[in-house]
Amino acid sequence: MPCGIVDEASGALHIPCGSSYKTSDFIVDTLEAKWEAMAEQEKAETKLIQMKMDNGPESSGRRTPFLSRMVQLADRINKPMQLLYSPPYHSKDNPMERCWGLLELPWNGTKLIDAETMLGWAKQMTWKGIHPIVALSHKMYQKGISLGKAAMQALEARLKRDPNLPKYDILINPAPTS
Repeated sequence: MPCGIVDEASGALHIPCGSSYKTSDFIVDTLEAKWEAMAEQEKAETKLIQMKMDNGPESSGRRTPFLSRMVQLADRINKPMQLLYSPPYHSKDNPMERCWGLLELPWNGTKLIDAETMLGWAKQMTWKGIHPIVALSHKMYQKGISLGKAAMQALEARLKRDPNLPKYDILINPAPTS
């Protein structure tokens, strides 16, 4: 299963592919790996991580495992994160969705029979004149993980939802350090 991260400023595209399921954990692990790969100076200069998310079931602003992992990530890297979602049927507004459309054109009709074939096609493509960074994860992810009501209430207390757009604009501040 592919996941994608596009840096709008540089045009850099990362396409990590998983060997099992596309889950909340897979997406957050992908984001965390991207953060870890950044230069220390870039990390230090980053004041806010702003992400334009899709409304897929694995990364929804209402999906508890995803939001729980994102809160944990914000705490670990000690940076605020803003999750911005497009309304349903507005995927054209999400840069990653536009990227998928362009990247899938050469695949049209090709049977992606195995991971090597898919990775080979992905590595040949370009986005804004740049070849993507493509990687395959062999980590196995479980589906069906959920949080109980009490855990979800505690999690919601950590989220700052925009009062005018509570479904589409979520700010996660890291926990204060002692």
